[in-house]
Amino acid sequence: LTSSQTLFQSPEEGWQLYTSAQAPDGKCICTAVIPAQSTCSRDGRSRELRQLMEKVQNVSQSMEVLELRTYRDLQYVRSMETLMRSLDARLRGADGSLSAKSFQELKDRMTELLPLSSVLEQYKADTRTIVRLREEVRNLSGSLAAIQEEMGAYGYEDLQQRVMALEARLHACAQKLGCGKLTGVSNPITVRAMGSRFGSWMTDTMAPSADSRVWYMDGYYKGRRVLEFRTLGDFIKGQNFIQHLLPQPWAGTGHVVYNGSLFYNKYQSNVVVKYHFRSRSVLVQRSLPGAGYNNTFPYSWGGFSDMDFMVDENGLWAVYTTNQNAGNIVVSRLDPHTLEVTRSWDTGYPKRSAGEAFMICGVLYVTNSHLAGAKVYFAYFTNTSSYEYTDVPFHNQYSHISMLDYNPRERALYTWNNGHQVLYNVTLFHVISTAGDP
Repeated sequence: LTSSQTLFQSPEEGWQLYTSAQAPDGKCICTAVIPAQSTCSRDGRSRELRQLMEKVQNVSQSMEVLELRTYRDLQYVRSMETLMRSLDARLRGADGSLSAKSFQELKDRMTELLPLSSVLEQYKADTRTIVRLREEVRNLSGSLAAIQEEMGAYGYEDLQQRVMALEARLHACAQKLGCGKLTGVSNPITVRAMGSRFGSWMTDTMAPSADSRVWYMDGYYKGRRVLEFRTLGDFIKGQNFIQHLLPQPWAGTGHVVYNGSLFYNKYQSNVVVKYHFRSRSVLVQRSLPGAGYNNTFPYSWGGFSDMDFMVDENGLWAVYTTNQNAGNIVVSRLDPHTLEVTRSWDTGYPKRSAGEAFMICGVLYVTNSHLAGAKVYFAYFTNTSSYEYTDVPFHNQYSHISMLDYNPRERALYTWNNGHQVLYNVTLFHVISTAGDP
């Protein structure tokens, strides 16, 4: 950060972290804003260096003044040079006898030259001063070079220790907190153009980092065919995949893969199905009480998107609505083993006015449109049962989003945009109190 233009205000208390997986290799980028009271004061080396710099500046100014003065004196000496040579010639040519008139003339010339003696003495003094000043500047330059070298080494070692400590702190914070508030969405990254206008694609949010399988489901209703690609690279190339044929067709595009199983809405019902990929079987299915289905309460784009399943840092969620809630979005926590609702929240936001939605850290974020110009417009916080209106723009490159899901493992949004599979990185804002453990 620079003093002329800062990106973030320095906080009065608590560290502020902005984290985003925006590096090309997928690594998390962290921006830390250190509290104002943590600003370091100048140490002894800094004061010594500053004093020396001031001394050098004073010496330089003195030498400038001296240079001006000696230049003026030099001009005076040069103006007397002709007179001195003339006098010297007359003295050398004299035959030992001078007339009174000649003697007086010579005396007058000598009188004129008398001031020159003081100038010459001053010249000598100035010369000695210049020699001393040059020696002092040379010594100061050496001292400055030594101190700068020392401070450079000291600064590097200190910086290295600080970076290591900061890395450890950020890692501990990420492990302990992990969550933050959405403050930005990156430009879109088009992974592939494949399939129809509507569909969904995803990775397992609970899989280890070595597992990079991609699941692909084309269409928004009556589909049963799920393609499983071995890696993201294979998905991009369209190779190395296996096919799963679901026992019941799906509705909408709000599916999610969580801990090895696919959670989806059974076509023409409010039933949630948990399909296990390894055993190729349905482990459990359960009706979501009162949930609308079959285009009763879809998102603004339609497509049987009545029920939308999501996974974030806090677990499995279902986003839907009911007649009892008058078409407003309901957020429910689901037990991933039994599919029972453990708790529900009425957000008050009409689902038909929402383009799409996703969960991050227990917060439901809702877009105001599925078309071009969309932005994240509304946020509902389940931890406080409160909401706020937001203004987080994102570039809807292909002008029709029919699936938008957050993956907490990769801190990225997976999007199906008019037949294109697109990724967005997100930036989360954190405030970490410094009152507790360092």
